[in-house]
Amino acid sequence: MHILLCAPAVAFADHPIEDEDLYLVYGERNLSTIATGSPTLLRRAPSVVVVVTADEIARSGAIDLDEVLQTVAGVHVSRAPNTYSSLYQIRGISTGQNPQVLMLQNGIPMTTLFQGNKGTIWGGLPLENIARIEIIRGPGSALYGADALAGVINIITKTANEVNGTKVGVRAGSFSTRNAWIQHGGKAGALDIAAYLNIGTTDGHKRVIEEDAQTLRDRMAGTRASLAPGPVNVGYDSVDANLDLSYEHWRLRFGYKLRDDLGTGAGISAALDPIGKEQSERINTDLSWTNHKLSTDWGAGATVSIMQYKQRIPVDLRLHPPGTIFPTGVFADGMIGHPDTSERQFRVSSFVTYSGFNSHTVRVGVGHDDLDLYETRTIKNYVFDAAGTPVPTGPIADYSEIQPFMLPQSRKVTYVYAQDQWRFARDWEFTFGTRYDRFSDFGGTTNPRAALVWDAALNVTAKLIYGRAFRAPSFSELYSINNPVQRGNPALKPERIDTIEAAVTWQAHEALTTKLSLFKYEMKDIIRPVRNLAPAMGTTFNNMGRQHGHGLELEAEWQISRHLQLTGNYSYQRSIDETSGRNPGFAPRNQAYLRASWAVAHGWQLNPQITWVSDRARAAGDPRPPVADYKTFDLTLRTARPIGKWEFAASVRNLFNADAREPSPAGTIPNDLPMAPRALYIQAALQM
Repeated sequence: MHILLCAPAVAFADHPIEDEDLYLVYGERNLSTIATGSPTLLRRAPSVVVVVTADEIARSGAIDLDEVLQTVAGVHVSRAPNTYSSLYQIRGISTGQNPQVLMLQNGIPMTTLFQGNKGTIWGGLPLENIARIEIIRGPGSALYGADALAGVINIITKTANEVNGTKVGVRAGSFSTRNAWIQHGGKAGALDIAAYLNIGTTDGHKRVIEEDAQTLRDRMAGTRASLAPGPVNVGYDSVDANLDLSYEHWRLRFGYKLRDDLGTGAGISAALDPIGKEQSERINTDLSWTNHKLSTDWGAGATVSIMQYKQRIPVDLRLHPPGTIFPTGVFADGMIGHPDTSERQFRVSSFVTYSGFNSHTVRVGVGHDDLDLYETRTIKNYVFDAAGTPVPTGPIADYSEIQPFMLPQSRKVTYVYAQDQWRFARDWEFTFGTRYDRFSDFGGTTNPRAALVWDAALNVTAKLIYGRAFRAPSFSELYSINNPVQRGNPALKPERIDTIEAAVTWQAHEALTTKLSLFKYEMKDIIRPVRNLAPAMGTTFNNMGRQHGHGLELEAEWQISRHLQLTGNYSYQRSIDETSGRNPGFAPRNQAYLRASWAVAHGWQLNPQITWVSDRARAAGDPRPPVADYKTFDLTLRTARPIGKWEFAASVRNLFNADAREPSPAGTIPNDLPMAPRALYIQAALQM
């Protein structure tokens, strides 16, 4: 998809200035670092890789990371009832917490320890400071270790070269959405400096939930406590900041992400809570030294990083609304409970590369992670009795010492990996790599990969790829206690997947590039809650699942004329849960995306796009009919180049107000989770 056109040369965010010669020849859209750790031509990368540049982000009219990922073949962005947190489903692999996708920022994991995902209190990510997004569809554990099971997403932030001066911008739009940002890129002597600050707020859309989980409980108990029908609660305030300092081969980065007053979505327990608010704060720092040309045949690098992540509940969360009745009593003020957690992650890694062997490039790396969930605080107005039923206790209180949901936990990981890229013939390259990870809490795991790449012709490249990957059990799955709904299991093993892929890139014409990817996978030891023999004991996490699937992704880019370009993709996947023999549900079997980039007037560009999502089955045991298909149409008008020092854009999302919904788990929201209606955004930016 990203083979034909070239963009201006800039430096990779994770690599020094000497790699700019690759950009000058090939352009940033044709190169990737995520597949091998070093700049590699996309068509020769030993993985199925997609690169989305800042220019393509602008063409899509997106204002948030989720909207960008929805345009990528094989990736579907769904939602969870809790905070409407985004779930990135890659090739049909989907679970409620989305821990099977590894998200990186500048190559460093953003994974939180409690749930093993990017954080449930997420609240989106703005795009102004993103230089490019690189996505691996398929396994990535041979390089990246834990959680790179379904895929890897690496967000690369802008450097001083990509900002070049000072820019300020503002945006306003539907749902009382407002953002203001400032960026600066320049030099202080020999030091390159890039800085970014974005402050925003939104009330979020107010689509109505007709019935919720409490509605179902009311019907059984003869009560009327549910707040449905009522609007979802998805507003939040945001602060995002980055500072990037670089000097020769050194780079120091600071990042800050605050989400405050984040609404509970459709409710923490899928019961509407219009006043509940949550907060997350992420602070990250990393220092790296990288020199790919240390000497004639040698390159090396090292990185040290620290991330501090906290989630807090500034306004009490109601798991069930006022008037909820249990056999143990009435919750007059509602059933209130929430966990506060704090964690600290320290990571250190290094690598060396050697190309002195004939036709070989070898990369060897080692690393150590020290991961500490050091605070677990339990605030609630109930306790559990011996049968696991909540008992009202009156005012909310701190039960961290009496009945904690989890005790503080820590994990240490040590790993080593090796990779050999062997060009054994002029048009053939074979890549083999493996990585061994040793976890202090569940042992070791080895994950290999192999890829054969053949330049069959000047305009045709074919790949055959095998990879194994794993997903580490989260702390919640291992160590949850005093939770009669889902209990932890310290004996859990990691989830595993084996994947075979074949891919062909064909530049059918000077103006037309196509790419076809085929895949087949088998997952084992999937971690699922399994109901205990004693009903009062709820469920316990176990390695009980197996799933297999196959599918394809077709991508194309056609430069019809100087003024018109079409970009599109189609994805198909079919997965089977081997326990039930049925589709595991939630993820779409078919999806398609098409965007036109049309230079309508001097300096202006019109970008219409359509997204089609189809054939989402229910999980086994869910009697509801399949989730309704939907098509959304977006339209963006923007300045393709500045007017003086100004840039403008206006975008309409879901222009025809389609009733798009994402599937909810059985027993929660009967009519699924409604997505945003028609929305209008306008923005302006000034280059100072």
